[in-house]
Amino acid sequence: MEEKCEGDNKVDDVMLPGFRFHPTDEELVAFYLRRKIQGRALPIELIKQVDIYKYDPWDLPKFATTGEKEWYFYCPRDRKYRNSARPNRVTGAGFWKATGTDRPIYSSEGTKCIGLKKSLVFYRGRAAKGIKTDWMMHEFRLPSIPADSNPPNKKFLDRTIPPNVLLL
Repeated sequence: MEEKCEGDNKVDDVMLPGFRFHPTDEELVAFYLRRKIQGRALPIELIKQVDIYKYDPWDLPKFATTGEKEWYFYCPRDRKYRNSARPNRVTGAGFWKATGTDRPIYSSEGTKCIGLKKSLVFYRGRAAKGIKTDWMMHEFRLPSIPADSNPPNKKFLDRTIPPNVLLL
């Protein structure tokens, strides 16, 4: 929210007193991520777009708009190899390693899978000899669209921002 000062044109950013940003998994995927992919901006930037893999996890809080112990970012999905779907999750001091499998996120009705959630842990060092840290992240993405279907809004899914929202 912005506040204009009387007498001059200075605009200050003001955080709303008592405001806490704690969206559910369903809200992150169905509202925030879907709107971002469709190019429908919100009046307040609650989730910034940051390429988190250019930074180590302890450097990320300074880029966040909200949060004390949890931070939310939109992040483009980088690929390890040009012709591969394998993601590149390497930072300057280490790498993010996936733990377990993708977990489906269902709509409130519980019948439709609206997204997927992956948990990752940060390791210092290189892949073979990395040392596990306490840093954890959840990656949210929309489910893949089957190749034989041709959705009317496919142009939104082909944007440079892939269906990922990351939560640290």
